Amino acid sequence: MSPPFSLRPLRTALVWQAVATLVIAAVAGVYAGPNGALSALLGGVINLSAGVVHAFVARLSPSRTPGATVMSAVRAEAVKIIMILGQLWLVLATYRGLVLPALFAAFIVTALMFRVALFARD
Repeated sequence: MSPPFSLRPLRTALVWQAVATLVIAAVAGVYAGPNGALSALLGGVINLSAGVVHAFVARLSPSRTPGATVMSAVRAEAVKIIMILGQLWLVLATYRGLVLPALFAAFIVTALMFRVALFARD
């Protein structure tokens, strides 16, 4: 019997997010220097960490009924959004050398990459 919650789609999404983050950080580093590279890394890490927390929260409660499954998904998504907003606020409020285009490029691309989990096969 297979486990009720597979981590393969999550691993696939995290690998793609990490690769995209590193590529964007390298490009930003060439064009904007070390601050650009660090800004891109921060933008990617925000979504990477939120994705891990999303999976952890989704896995916490057993989904025995359709209603419990929906509530688990909503709870996980809410925690993910709160994490993203909190981390964005922290980075925007504290990092003085922030390069906004690099941060938001990595953030948007990695946010879209999380959807890769929907297409990963077990």
